[in-house]
Amino acid sequence: MVRWMLEELNTEYETNIVQWGAEMKGPEYLAINPMGKVPAIKHGDVVVTECAAICAYLADAFPEAGLAPELHNRGSYYRWLFFAAGPVEQAVTNKTLKVELTDRQQAMVGYGNLSVVQDTLEQALKNTPYITGEKFTAADVYVGSHVYWALKFGSLDSRPIFTEYAERLGKREANVRAAELDGPTNM
Repeated sequence: MVRWMLEELNTEYETNIVQWGAEMKGPEYLAINPMGKVPAIKHGDVVVTECAAICAYLADAFPEAGLAPELHNRGSYYRWLFFAAGPVEQAVTNKTLKVELTDRQQAMVGYGNLSVVQDTLEQALKNTPYITGEKFTAADVYVGSHVYWALKFGSLDSRPIFTEYAERLGKREANVRAAELDGPTNM
């Protein structure tokens, strides 16, 4: 996801691969991200973790890439970035872990259930090529990556609108370059 975002910027960057396991939990990396999770980026003196935050930060840091709407038009952009970071990720994680929520628990988690999340996402993508409308943004990198992975692992229904969205984003030149750099695990 972050590699794809970096490729969308069309700028030079350096990659440091942190090995899964002990290296991620070692003191050197924990100084960068105390959660011991990847990815993380360092831009000048700024360290950013969490994929949605990284995508939003990079879109702002490199405005010439045009990946964030004008400030007065960012409502939908922020909505879908955080919708994917919250309800989508939570609902998909619960399905993957086979967590069944009672009606009362569904009211407590805030997203309800996976069906509500999928219906909401489907409605957002109806009649528009990208999550915020006619223009591709960093929100598509983030939301699209979630949709792609959830479809790949069966965590989202294979609704035509989801598969078409993932296929459309998978054909972007930056995504293709990212896949070439990272191997077949990308979109």
